[in-house]
Amino acid sequence: PYVLRYGRRYLREMPLYPLPTDLPELQRQNMQTLLATSVFGRPLCGPAFSAAADGGARPKRVLELACGSAYWTSLCAEYLARGRGERDVTFVGVDVVQLAPDLSRQGIRWRFVRHDLRKVPLPFDDGDFDLVMMKDLSWVMPIGLPSQRLLDECIRVLRPGGTLEVWETDHVVRSLAPHPPPTPSGQAGRRAEDDRCAAQTATFPISPATPFTTAHNGFLQDANAWIQDALDRRKLPPTPCTRVSQMLLQEPESLTDIDCRRVAVPLGEPRWEQAEGVATGTRSRKNSEAGAGAGAGAVGGGGVGAGTRAAKSLLTEEQQALRHLALLNVVQKIESLEPLLKEVSGKNQEEWQRWWSWMMADLLENKGASSGECLELGAWWARK
Repeated sequence: PYVLRYGRRYLREMPLYPLPTDLPELQRQNMQTLLATSVFGRPLCGPAFSAAADGGARPKRVLELACGSAYWTSLCAEYLARGRGERDVTFVGVDVVQLAPDLSRQGIRWRFVRHDLRKVPLPFDDGDFDLVMMKDLSWVMPIGLPSQRLLDECIRVLRPGGTLEVWETDHVVRSLAPHPPPTPSGQAGRRAEDDRCAAQTATFPISPATPFTTAHNGFLQDANAWIQDALDRRKLPPTPCTRVSQMLLQEPESLTDIDCRRVAVPLGEPRWEQAEGVATGTRSRKNSEAGAGAGAGAVGGGGVGAGTRAAKSLLTEEQQALRHLALLNVVQKIESLEPLLKEVSGKNQEEWQRWWSWMMADLLENKGASSGECLELGAWWARK
């Protein structure tokens, strides 16, 4: 099922799938899943099962589409089994090839079904699942009719009252403008929990009023333009987070209780965040107790010495590590897309290597993502 191209492993059956399927890319995807779970505070965001770990309702049968390594499934299985001592939820993973290990060896009730999601119907009966979840299908499903057909199939295999949960990440980078506003009031209990999670992780909830600008960093501007061009050629959405709600809302007769949670994770410590924190006297727990000494992976801003950055940082070591993880994810995604980006940019190997070296030095050594550049994550859910 695989073919070797450009020194990396790709799917033979899906030549338009833009990402390799080798270990480095699977690790990047797992890292992104872990990042999103940390930012959201749990691996399932929908309210139907958000209290499952505390004894609330749980699904009996769960379907993950395009499961890849099935890392998300394993996180959900652990979450749903927490405090119960047994794992009695059945999981089914679907993908065009099996990249996942056999999770049943880890005590999870899991089986893999090989199926190309571009072909409908799905090989399941009507109302077969309590929860259908899918993540990052924007790399797989073209815009338009193919995506709509898959959504219709998800609704078909859900039982009445079942939950659909969709996670996506935008593939181009924008910059948060200074002083993002708070999320609008409403659903006070859940919003308060979301705000607490955002404060704990030093991330920013996204609402329609959240101000964004184009990325300020020149290298990320280059990558954005190339990624958009490459995905447009394959009819794949470069900013899927702007499309999911629209797709779900187009199903008023089938889906209800539609809601979402979107979060921006800065790739560094924006200068305006530093200035605002200094003005309000904000200090992280790490700085107030230790005063200095950031971890080796800290991401700061300002282009000054490491000691000065540590003294001025408003973030805990955990918050710095989370942002550094987001930055690494963006960089590694660009690396995985190298053949496509070289093609659309017109760069030869020598020119690409030069650009790549300059970008790495700027982002990782010179803290070039200090103008609000961020990774945008989203989770959407609906009830049938």
